[in-house]
Amino acid sequence: MNTLSYKTVSANKATANKEWVVVDAAGQPLGRLASKVAKILRGKHKANYTPHADCGDNVIILNAGKVTLSGNKWADKEYIWHTGYPGGQRSITAEALSKKNNLRVVEHAVKGMLPKNKLGRAIFKNLYLYEGTEHKHEAQQPKEINLNEFK
Repeated sequence: MNTLSYKTVSANKATANKEWVVVDAAGQPLGRLASKVAKILRGKHKANYTPHADCGDNVIILNAGKVTLSGNKWADKEYIWHTGYPGGQRSITAEALSKKNNLRVVEHAVKGMLPKNKLGRAIFKNLYLYEGTEHKHEAQQPKEINLNEFK
């Protein structure tokens, strides 16, 4: 009988090789940075990618406040939410949001590229944003990745 001698292996929490990665966001376009970081967080760059499991890496983003937006997006890009009360739609521009909390712009962009379910919320907890070039995760021995060379 001719049958397959191998089985499809699905990664789970125990078998996922979770690594720590450092990314420098200085001068990077926001959308490109966010899509590549979301891909790393999700684990899509790995051979053992499993859609229903958290098999991605932990990502540390340095200089998160120094991302760039092209054109007039600092003034035109709006973040909209609703308070839940009648007439409660609010909005804020990217420029005002970055003045309020510099990391929130990157946080919002990456979160929007993750699944909108329990798994997406769990994966988002593997993202660490820092304003400067220093972070507190030296004990995990993170490896540095150049996003311009990352596919």
